[in-house]
Amino acid sequence: MSAAGDQDSAGARATEVTAKPVLRSRGTSSQTRLTAVIVACALFMQNLDSTVIATALPTMARAFGADPVHMNVALTSYLLSLAVFIPASGWMADRFGTRTVFRAAIVVFTLGSIACGQANSLGVLVLARILQGIGGAMMVPVGRLVLLRSVPKHELVAAMAWLTMPALIGPVVGPPVGGFIVTYASWRWIFYINVPIGLLGVLLVSLFVEDVREPPRGRFDAFGLVLTGLALSGLMFGLETAGRGVVPLRATEAMVALGLAGAFGYWLHARRHPTPLLDLTLVSLPCFRVAISAMILFRAGIGAIPFLLPLMLQIGFGDSAAQSGMITFASSAGALVMKPAAQHALRQFGFRDTLLWNGVISGVMIALCALFRPTWPAAWIYLILLTGGFFRSLQFTAYNTLAYGDVPRARMSAATSLYTAAQQLATTIGISVGALSLHVSMLISHHGVPEPMDFSLAFVVVGLLTTIAAPIALGMPRDAGDDLTGRRSA
Repeated sequence: MSAAGDQDSAGARATEVTAKPVLRSRGTSSQTRLTAVIVACALFMQNLDSTVIATALPTMARAFGADPVHMNVALTSYLLSLAVFIPASGWMADRFGTRTVFRAAIVVFTLGSIACGQANSLGVLVLARILQGIGGAMMVPVGRLVLLRSVPKHELVAAMAWLTMPALIGPVVGPPVGGFIVTYASWRWIFYINVPIGLLGVLLVSLFVEDVREPPRGRFDAFGLVLTGLALSGLMFGLETAGRGVVPLRATEAMVALGLAGAFGYWLHARRHPTPLLDLTLVSLPCFRVAISAMILFRAGIGAIPFLLPLMLQIGFGDSAAQSGMITFASSAGALVMKPAAQHALRQFGFRDTLLWNGVISGVMIALCALFRPTWPAAWIYLILLTGGFFRSLQFTAYNTLAYGDVPRARMSAATSLYTAAQQLATTIGISVGALSLHVSMLISHHGVPEPMDFSLAFVVVGLLTTIAAPIALGMPRDAGDDLTGRRSA
């Protein structure tokens, strides 16, 4: 072969090499890790608190001399506060700075926790929970915004992996922790445990988190806050009560109708307002559109697990609350194992392929829970939950990072507000779908109490709901988000 031919062959080989993704290994800086851990701890406190109280409600009802059924208002008042104030978080961060608002949110949440612990009646507890919700509504989206504005883009995947764990671990750890505290200490310590965490958080934020801010996007949209509050609270409470029989059907229908009317009113308002509170035009950005639409379906499926799994283990299998808590904790362990693998997986396979195939696997792992029976060896149940937790955590990390891949810096605060509001709504949808599926199965099988077969149908439904999210990833280019992982194609 001639020298020219050799050169042509060498050139072709070089072209083949450069056409493949080039993986650039970049370490995560100590400042990024420290900031991520600080934010993650604050979010874990919020996620844990939102679930740990459920176990203590009967004991608190006896302490207040109240009807246990009425104690559910302590949960709904917190959710209402979240729904109303989350949309305002982005504007507040732009106006006063991310560090200032995040630190203030921790203070408000901690003060609300103290007030909850001091409550001597249901009315006082409700007011204290509303105060907690105001702090939580600012803490979650602004905490994410702290990372988005202070972490280099190529380190965002590693940082977001830390933020994924509170959302996955909190709802699973909350019930057993609440049961332990109520059994061996006073129910008031459910709230008091937040005080040292909050004080430490304020100190660490003051010392190590930068106060990065952007110019506020016009005047505060007060009318938009009213409309979004009506929309989110109506939809969240309407969907949460659907299929659970906790309120009359007409009340559920009225709440959903109120939520839909508020959503439609806000859509009309946002089209005319120059700087709406929730910027719906963000869905025109390809990565954000794919991430938020797929995330809603995926999180809806995942959101049903903390509701269905403990019920199946305790009612369907006859396990104790302690036994149930130890089994459900396996999915949290899977999330912990995932953290160091997330960046490598996304760098190796890219966002599109990861979200597609990992989403399918996650849906299958949820559907496998339908096969659980009391006679199953505990080791098999642990294995499925551990594996499922690993893949779900990777999926959440990918969604939570990709959503901001093409968002301009000036619109980051608006993106965090919209994305966090969608997360809250998606979780509520998941609980509603799980409860409704369980209720329908009981009606079909004429069971007065749910049996393992009824839970099987519910897990199949939420597994399918989760899987439907996976093909949405095909709506983005194969190289989408490569700049977030250091993955490059020539």
